[in-house]
Amino acid sequence: MTSIILFVKLCLAILIVWVACYFRTPLLASVRLWAFWGLVLLSVGLLLTEIPKLKIGTRASEKGKNGQIIISWAIATLTAFGLASAATSEVKFNLTKQTVLNQDHSQLGNLGQHFIIGYRNFDEIKQLVEKRAIGGVFITARNIKNKTKAEIQQEIQTLQAIRTSQKLSPLWIATDQEGGIVSRLSPPLTKLPQLSAIIEQQKTLAQKKAQVMRYASIHGQELSELGVNLNFAPVVDLNKGIINPKDKFSQIYRRAISADKDIVAQVALWYCQTLETYQVKCTLKHFPGLGRVNADTHLEHAELKNSVQELSQDDWVPFREVMSKSGAFTMLGHAKLTAIDAHTPVSFSQPVITGIIRQQWQHNGILITDDFSMEAVHGSPDRIEKATVKALNAGVDLILISYDKDLYYPAIAALLKAKAAGHLVSATLVNSSQRLEQAKLKMEN
Repeated sequence: MTSIILFVKLCLAILIVWVACYFRTPLLASVRLWAFWGLVLLSVGLLLTEIPKLKIGTRASEKGKNGQIIISWAIATLTAFGLASAATSEVKFNLTKQTVLNQDHSQLGNLGQHFIIGYRNFDEIKQLVEKRAIGGVFITARNIKNKTKAEIQQEIQTLQAIRTSQKLSPLWIATDQEGGIVSRLSPPLTKLPQLSAIIEQQKTLAQKKAQVMRYASIHGQELSELGVNLNFAPVVDLNKGIINPKDKFSQIYRRAISADKDIVAQVALWYCQTLETYQVKCTLKHFPGLGRVNADTHLEHAELKNSVQELSQDDWVPFREVMSKSGAFTMLGHAKLTAIDAHTPVSFSQPVITGIIRQQWQHNGILITDDFSMEAVHGSPDRIEKATVKALNAGVDLILISYDKDLYYPAIAALLKAKAAGHLVSATLVNSSQRLEQAKLKMEN
């Protein structure tokens, strides 16, 4: 029985070390507070049971007990290491957070305008708005659970009222309301099927257009009434029929409009133009196109290995078509476009963003990253700190951190440090600020 108990304790000590190493990663974002205090309590409990045994063992080594003493030492050592590591990580995070929050508001606002942040605690996101630390807020199912439309509207109005009192332009209030499996605000908003189902039911082009505009009108009106002015839709990745059992979140084959580039371009344009009549911006996602990508960037790194010529004639047609004919935002995915930059995800790749989108295409619209909480960014060699600096220097306008809001603090801290060191390209940031303000002016007119 004693051996079994020691084995269980050893397993718990190993678990403590694992949690200590990972509780600050996005993997545990939803349970981070519980994970930390559970680790602390479990660590203290184990240490209180093992330390007395170690004192006895050092005074007298009983026959047959040497193995148990060694295991007790291992349990105590692992537990102490895990507890110390977790405490160090937590202290480091809170110091970074306080440093950010204590920054001059104008300086923080200049860089904070480039972030759209998700949240789990309304008071915390309100504090960031009060300090001008962010440019937008991402709202999803966890933020509206058990709330009425009126309650959601009131929370959004509260945040926008702060901006008005600061004499700043409105926040971007963003959500994922694609329809189908990605309908983050349904309920209370109307749950619609995916766009592909809408167009498949219609025979003529005129019928397709009428139904898409009706569909987009429902989204536009409901989002606008709620106070949402930015929708992360439509998906313009082409449906290449790739199905990967390990793909838990992307599942482009279920979200794509069509396999036909021209149909996707036309439907997306109808959708975006209709949304704009309700002062809601649309977002084309996920450049450079995830329809051919097998891996899920939420959980692992991914590559798009096709040539630029092939992509230009197929996957990129909807992006370029809608980007040139509307005020659509474009979301940059985290797959690596190996033909251009084999080492860096597109979301912060200068050769792709600056070289292709800004220079070759001469596109001056808003570029926003996909969520930087994803493994393809957070787990990259650049981590979120360097990735954020590279993204803004490359010409990205908005950094999205929607799932793990804690990552905002090291990201903005990295920008503040880079600016102080002269590592941010001033002209690029000025152009980005102008684009953001122009986009808001067009939305209001």
